[in-house]
Amino acid sequence: MRLVRIGPAGAERPAVLVDDETYIDVSDVIADFDEKFFGNDGLVVLADIVATRSRRPELHRRLGEDRIGAPIARPHQILCVGLNFSDHAAETGQAVPEEPIIFTKSPNTLVGPNDDVRIPRGATKPDWEVELGIVIGRRCSYLDSDEQARDSIAGFLVVNDVSERAFQLERSGQWCKGKSAETFNPAGPWLVTPDEIDDILSLRMWLDINGTRHQDGSTSTMIFDPYFIVRYLSQFMVLEPGDLINTGTPPGVGMGYNPPIWLQPGDIMELGIESLGSQRQSVVAPR
Repeated sequence: MRLVRIGPAGAERPAVLVDDETYIDVSDVIADFDEKFFGNDGLVVLADIVATRSRRPELHRRLGEDRIGAPIARPHQILCVGLNFSDHAAETGQAVPEEPIIFTKSPNTLVGPNDDVRIPRGATKPDWEVELGIVIGRRCSYLDSDEQARDSIAGFLVVNDVSERAFQLERSGQWCKGKSAETFNPAGPWLVTPDEIDDILSLRMWLDINGTRHQDGSTSTMIFDPYFIVRYLSQFMVLEPGDLINTGTPPGVGMGYNPPIWLQPGDIMELGIESLGSQRQSVVAPR
């Protein structure tokens, strides 16, 4: 299934895609794609609903001018993995990490896939990062195997781990300062359940700025795969249903150029991952 949320920010309705242009509204029986939904086997219930409603064309709705929100409600936490692509580590001049580098983003960074990205006040080095996102499907800790981790995943999605490099790297302390500005985690357009994806480690990833290709990579160069990441994180914390994990970016970020390229108001970011859909954001000035 491909889960989508339709409607104004703060009032999105849960729905499921029938095809690339049509969806079924399930808001009459599902409150939202949130912690309660995922934690109570909501995907199983939803599959039965979709099987019934997909046979009723009068219930189908076309994707049109309505806003597409993030495909999950605000999560309990957003966890991120840094330097998780061998070719990205090389472009930054840093060694391949022996263990995942973990940091967090504020959960209120989450916005829809086509919402504006706002540069924060005082920013001088805003940057882009197309990433594979993982959504946790059940409460888990101390997972023993990649198979258990696989069973704990509700689905995958496209995320843009927008960053402010001066805040992140030049202001001391933790990376979260450069990662947690409002609008810094566009997500979606949909959450794709694992059964829809043949091989999560062979998906093309790309990102354009103003029509120019900057990132063109693949999940095949991930250092730590999604199942290892989930298992690894579960050794240090309890993962809750609906939690979001950003798994790192391939090369081509603005920081990697010589000289670096930074986002400016008016820039257009377009990005996507094979089988997971695409996003488009306008960059806007600080408030």
